[in-house]
This record gives sequence, structure tokens and C-alpha cells, in this order.
Amino acid sequence: MSEITAEMIERGRGVDPAFIARKKRISSRVREARERLTSSGTGHRAFDLELLRLFAQSRMTSIPALALIGLGVASMAFMWVPDTEVLVWLGLIWSCQLISFKTAKRLLELPDTHINVLFWRRRFVATEVCQGMVWAMLTVLFLDVADSNARIFVLFVLMLSAALMSLVSATVPLAVYAGLVPTTIAVLLYMHPIWQAEAWPLSLLACGAQFFFIVLAQRLYATSLSSLSFRLEKDMLIAELEQAKSNSDEARRRAEEANLAKSRFLATMSHELRTPLNAILGFSEVMKGEMFGTHGVPAYKDYSNDIHSSGQHLLMLINEILDLSRVEAGRYDLREEPVSLADVVEDCLHLMSLRAQKRDIKISEAIEVSLPRLWGDERALRQIALNLLTNAIKFTPQGGHVTLKCGWTQSGGQYLSIRDTGPGIPPHEIPIVMSSFGRGTLAQKNADEGSGLGLPIVKGLVELHGGTFNIVSELRVGTEVTVIFPAERVIDANATHPERRRPEGRSFARQAA
Repeated sequence: MSEITAEMIERGRGVDPAFIARKKRISSRVREARERLTSSGTGHRAFDLELLRLFAQSRMTSIPALALIGLGVASMAFMWVPDTEVLVWLGLIWSCQLISFKTAKRLLELPDTHINVLFWRRRFVATEVCQGMVWAMLTVLFLDVADSNARIFVLFVLMLSAALMSLVSATVPLAVYAGLVPTTIAVLLYMHPIWQAEAWPLSLLACGAQFFFIVLAQRLYATSLSSLSFRLEKDMLIAELEQAKSNSDEARRRAEEANLAKSRFLATMSHELRTPLNAILGFSEVMKGEMFGTHGVPAYKDYSNDIHSSGQHLLMLINEILDLSRVEAGRYDLREEPVSLADVVEDCLHLMSLRAQKRDIKISEAIEVSLPRLWGDERALRQIALNLLTNAIKFTPQGGHVTLKCGWTQSGGQYLSIRDTGPGIPPHEIPIVMSSFGRGTLAQKNADEGSGLGLPIVKGLVELHGGTFNIVSELRVGTEVTVIFPAERVIDANATHPERRRPEGRSFARQAA
């Protein structure tokens, strides 16, 4: 609905700028999540940004531990190396770690739009190269040390530093390779002077450890990609749920606007149609009754009868549409009072008996005696019974039979059942006839024209009373409609308990239940 009224704006409906902006944000999040999931993780900016941020976070959290390890290595190196050289090396280690810390922190502070992925990846690779080279410089300090324990100590430190850099830098593979290359070269050069029969297994183990660290880094990289994918899938699901909720809210808003427009239209048309319709009915009744004299042309009297009957049909249709509209909108106010269901059914049966006689339709009734009153709306109960009887007589062919039953249910409630011997309704058409203005194919061929609102109105009125509506039909056999009112609506139900009702009533109650 494109037109927005003042009443809709007052009630918070219509086009809401905040809602539109929120919907755009949700759509953007869904689109971004889908793009991330469809990328490989190495060629999409959003995915690469996530990997860079993970690297920066890992580097910042590992700096304190690496600084302590450097301090411990320097303390041990004092046993073999002069103090000045060790302190210079320790200062270089801490300086590289400080630069790496500041670089990572700077990246995390920048918004995504200000980050150049290629530039920052190169910066991280450069910092890893510097750290690898400083760790490799440890071999220079121990070149003149002939103690075998010192050489084992240096080899252990290089392996430890390579392992730590592989774990920390796993989310950026180039940084892993950049950090491992200097330490690997340092291991090969440091162990070369003592490549003797007893030394080559240790050298081979050191080179194999470097290869193992590379494989481990690749596995960690794949794990990071998987975790990012899972997180993005979760984000996409949440975004899609929010989008679905947004669409649902929009649909609900449109439905409320449409319902408001429908209610306004029905209220307006009810007044606009009833005013001239009353004049049509009144004047046509005067004309058909020839109250001011006979017609000069006899056909005028027939025309007056047609006008009057058409006006009555139109009035009935307007009333049915208004009733259905109120029931569907939940605005049908029940005027509840003690009502005898048996008396209401008998009155309706008396009203419809003349129509049944004209069509040579036999009506059998089985109404249990001493039924207590129901707490309900007499007008609604009367409309239920009249609509069901009208349908049964309308769809029953001449010479047919209609059976009406009214009595107790096994749960202590009361029921009304009407069965006809009409053409029946195919099972797949039952939802159609229960919808507004719905008519089955056989009904259109074998019955008078109707509005298709009788059964929906009956179902709505029954549900307003807390009851149940059931329809069972078989082709070329007939249709049975059963309305059951709950025991809570029966007044003084103990006055005539179901166990003391007459036998034929008991059988009817079992069939209805």
C-alpha cells in the first residue's frame, strides 16, 4: 500500500527511516558474509583483513613471553660469552619485539577502510625477518666457544625460537617462512664446522625440525581458515535471521495497514450501501404490494418482486461480509447470557421447514430432552444453526433427507450435528469451502448461488465460544457438520448428567465425539 494516512503515522505505521536504514545494514552484512564465504581466504580483502588482525593479536599476546625467553637465554649465555656482547644481543631482541608490538597495535587501531592489506603484510614479514635474524645472531656469539654443551644450548634456543615464531605467525604464511629462513641458515652454518660422524644426526634432526615447523604452521593456518569460515557462517545465519525478522515485521506492518484499510472500507461501504438499499427495499415492497394502486402493466409487479428479492440478497451479503470481517479481526463482541441450544435449534428448524417442504426434503430431528443452558451469545448460536441448516437444505436434492441431532458429548459438553444427502465435497476441496468466498465445484453445479461465507462465519463464531468445528463429507453420499461446545459453557451440567440421558442420545453423543 503506497498511500500513508495520518492515522497510520499516528499509530507508528508507514515508512520508517530507521527501519529502512536497519534493513540496509542487515542486507549489507548478509552480502559481506556471503562474499567472505565464497572467497578462498587469500584473494578477498575482508577475509585477508581477518587473518592480519589474528596475526596482530597473536603477536601482541606473545611479546611478553618472548621477552622473558630472551632474558632467560641471555642469563644462560653469560656462562660462555662476554657480558657486553650478550647485553647487546638482548637489546636487539627486545627492540625487535617492541617494534613488532607497536606494528601489531597500530594495525588493530586502524579501521578496515584504512588498511592496505599488501602493505601491512609486507611490514609483518619484515618484522619477522628482523626477529629471525636477531635470533640467528646468537650463533655469532658462540662461534669461538668450543664447549659441546654450548653448541647444544645454541641449537636448542634456535629450535625453540623457530617453534614459537611458527605458532605465532601461522595466520600469515609468508611471515612464517621469513622468520624460519634466517634460523635455518644459521643452524646449517653453525653445525657445518663440526660435521663429523657423531654430529651429522643432530644436524639432520635440526633441519627436520624446521620442516616440521613449516608443516605445523600450515596446519594452523588451515585451522584458522576453518574457524573463520565457521564464524562467518554463524554471522551470516544471524544476519539472515535478522533479515527474515525484518521482512516478517515489514509483512506484518503491511498486513496491519491492509487490515486497517479493509476495516475502513467496510465501515464506509456498509453505511453507503445500507442507506440507498433501505430505500430500494422499502419502495420495492410498496410497489410489489400495489399499495397505491394496481400497476398498468402486470410485468411491473414482477420487476418489483425481483428488485425486492435482489435487495434482500444484497443486504444479507453485506451483513455476512461485516460479520466475517469482525470475526477475523477479533472484534466480534459476544453478548453472553444463558441460552438453550435446543430451543435455538428448534426455532431455526421451524423457520427453515417451509423451504424444506418446497424442495420435498425430509428433516429428521433428534434433540435430547432437559438439556441445560449454555453460556453464549444467542444471536451467534442462532446464526450458526441457520447457516448450517440453510447449507444442508440448499445442497440436498429434491426428495433428499436432512438429519439434525443435538445433545450431550462424552466430555459433558453439548453438540449440534447436521447431516445431508447432498452431492458431498471432495476431500481436496474442503479447505476451499472453508475459506472466504470459497465454493466447491459440485456445489456450483448443483446448488443455488451463494456468497461462500456461511461456513467461515460458523467456524469463527464456534471458535469464539471455545468450541470445535468439524466437517466430514463423502462424494455422492452427503456431508455432516458437527459443532461441539465445551463443558465449561454448560450451566448446571450436573442437573442432567450425561450418564442419565436417554439411550438414543447417548449413541448420537458418541458419534459426535
